[in-house]
Amino acid sequence: MPRWRIEERIDVLDKPISRPGTGAPIGADPARARAAMAPLTQGSISLAILRLSFPIIVANILQTAYQVVDTFWVGRLSAEAVAAVSFCFPISFLLIALGGGLPIAGTVLLAQYTGRGDQEATNHVAAQTLLMVFLISLVLAAIGYTLATPMMRLMGAAPDVLPDAVRFFQIAVLGFVFVFAFFAYQALMRGRGIVYPPMVIVFVTVVINFALDPLLIFGWGPFPRLGVAGSALATLCTQALAAGIGLTLMVRGRHGIHLRLRDLPPDFDLMRRIFRIGFPSSIEQSTQALGMTVMTMLVAGFGTMPVAAYGIGVRVMSCALVPAIGLSVATSALVGQNIGANQLARAERTSAISCTLAFVILSVAGLLAFYGAPSIALFFIPEGGEVIGESTVFIRAIALTFGFIGLQQVLTGALRGAGDTVAPMVLAMISLWMLRFPLAYVLSARTSLHVRGIWYAFPVTTVLSAAMAGYWYMWGGWREKRIIDEEIRELVREEAAIEEGGSF
Repeated sequence: MPRWRIEERIDVLDKPISRPGTGAPIGADPARARAAMAPLTQGSISLAILRLSFPIIVANILQTAYQVVDTFWVGRLSAEAVAAVSFCFPISFLLIALGGGLPIAGTVLLAQYTGRGDQEATNHVAAQTLLMVFLISLVLAAIGYTLATPMMRLMGAAPDVLPDAVRFFQIAVLGFVFVFAFFAYQALMRGRGIVYPPMVIVFVTVVINFALDPLLIFGWGPFPRLGVAGSALATLCTQALAAGIGLTLMVRGRHGIHLRLRDLPPDFDLMRRIFRIGFPSSIEQSTQALGMTVMTMLVAGFGTMPVAAYGIGVRVMSCALVPAIGLSVATSALVGQNIGANQLARAERTSAISCTLAFVILSVAGLLAFYGAPSIALFFIPEGGEVIGESTVFIRAIALTFGFIGLQQVLTGALRGAGDTVAPMVLAMISLWMLRFPLAYVLSARTSLHVRGIWYAFPVTTVLSAAMAGYWYMWGGWREKRIIDEEIRELVREEAAIEEGGSF
């Protein structure tokens, strides 16, 4: 682990939080016991992996369902409508990623003060985290709304798609205030070790979104027919509901966080610390989001139909990432705790078992996707047409490498658990900017494959990325990683799980 990361964590742990304007620490009591965590250094490794990964998988499935539901109903309009939504998703993802690392910082701070039994500081951190993400969301929403048209043109939206894309995007960015508020709520709950209430909230809002989408898209009953914009408005309404429920629970003091007016005045010193800790995570996430944006722009050069096919294929691949990320988070926690307990052999067995599980589970899912590709494409666009054929080719191109996606995610999760957080970032940047995009450009622009060159670039670079992660892991530098302080070791494990769970 880079020395500066350890020093930063020591600084975060040791520096007390003070009430603004007083300089007095808020309820600091280091002598109070930290919250106990279930031991991961004994018992069945396979059961531990499954037990830890299940909540993460369910949460990510529910988050992914928002995109799937929108695409499902929009696909009932036309392929052009699906393309309009596909143009918006990468830019929205990029803007969200720019601010998405900040709640991670709040989680880390919240976890440490919660562990010390410092309820006053816990409440103060929660309030300041929410205040900061609210301000950031306002700035990003204003930028996105104002620049919606030039952004969609830059993405390559054709004239027949541009109006729908702009309307969808403008409504979507207005919802950033609610999206960021709920992200912060989820992150703060993770700091308390509570995962089920946010999952229930997301489940309820996804069901409501599925019912509300057709009412606003097609104008059923008393509702106006809004087309593509109706999908964005339905999502905005359900996001507002989710954020409202989460904030209400915290205002009422449920689940160990109590939002109070006295904690809401800006604490600029604390905000600077939150920003400093969260900014690197924002850079990593936004870099990945920018890569998705650039790939969409590359596909857009071949017309509207390929963009729709790309949007469907990416959503299928995002579904495959859900169990991979869950297993990766579980691996991070298990490897981190076993290395901390000097059980290196058990840490290595954990990585091997998790790799096996990920490869087998995702390979089976890939086979199902390969043979069911036409049906999957028709699920999104039941009217059929040229886009079905292109979607089928893309899905089949990526499906047989789902197992390698699982390997890559689990191996980088093991590296994070060992304290090597730089390697996953470097591997991600190499995979995207040095492999996937250059290969996609060459195959599509310099060969007779055209847009299918982009489809085939995905499986090639997926296998290469898994091989690089495997080489880095087998090289073994992570085995020398040691986190010498118990408090720091616990925080690293928590941070690794938080970062992995929020990367999508």
